[in-house]
Amino acid sequence: MSAEEHSEDGFHAPEIGEFFPESFLFVGTPFEMNRIMMVRLIATVAVLVIFALFVRRSRLVPSRFTSTVELMLDLVRTQVAEQILGLKDGRKYLPLLATIFFMVFALNITGVIPFLNIGGTSVIGVPLLLAVVAYLTFIVVGVRAQGAGGYLKSNLFPPGVPKPLYVLVTPIEFASTFIIRPFSLTIRLLANLIAGHLLLVLCFSATDYFLGEALSGNAVGAFFLLTLVGGFAFTLFEVLVAVLQAYIFTLLTAVYISGALHPEH
Repeated sequence: MSAEEHSEDGFHAPEIGEFFPESFLFVGTPFEMNRIMMVRLIATVAVLVIFALFVRRSRLVPSRFTSTVELMLDLVRTQVAEQILGLKDGRKYLPLLATIFFMVFALNITGVIPFLNIGGTSVIGVPLLLAVVAYLTFIVVGVRAQGAGGYLKSNLFPPGVPKPLYVLVTPIEFASTFIIRPFSLTIRLLANLIAGHLLLVLCFSATDYFLGEALSGNAVGAFFLLTLVGGFAFTLFEVLVAVLQAYIFTLLTAVYISGALHPEH
């Protein structure tokens, strides 16, 4: 087989269509499921099982499993909730922030788990849902803390600005707070997971292709070592991205809640 023929048969470049697989369960019903929805379901069940086991196995001398879960919970509590919101408000909003963190992390990490191999947040539905939850939360918190009029005033008419400049400042503040925030939360998470998946598919598809070329005796097949190493490197990087994006999403949610509670800051 020539290299050209092998390229046509053996190498399949990643396509955006991979994020929209065909349904395979309950097809034609409101409950039909495709691969990504199944991945989301598996990740959600896994988180519920992990925390059920964590609660049952909590003891004075923690095991390695409970220590790992506690470490991640402490990360959210100390580095996000209490640091951004303070001790009192941090404890109040910790359940929400911890839920967001673990949900985003679980749906991100599926992108590097064998047989799943795609992030549950790599299609816009879940990132948008999480962004809407964060958006509605900081608005409700702001209205409760300041009243509807006070919340709008603190966001649209920041103190210390000369009154004539409000003609320019107010539309910018409105767009920044009520439009750009949920949009940026959604796109940041979505774009990172899409890019990571495409890179991994590209590396491992190229590895499969070059390995076939090597077995056929073509010198170009030696590149499979390079793409294989690249694939493993990007896998480790995607693990980092999974944690980092969960942390950033949770941190920004806490910052927005803090701004709604304490507009003077």
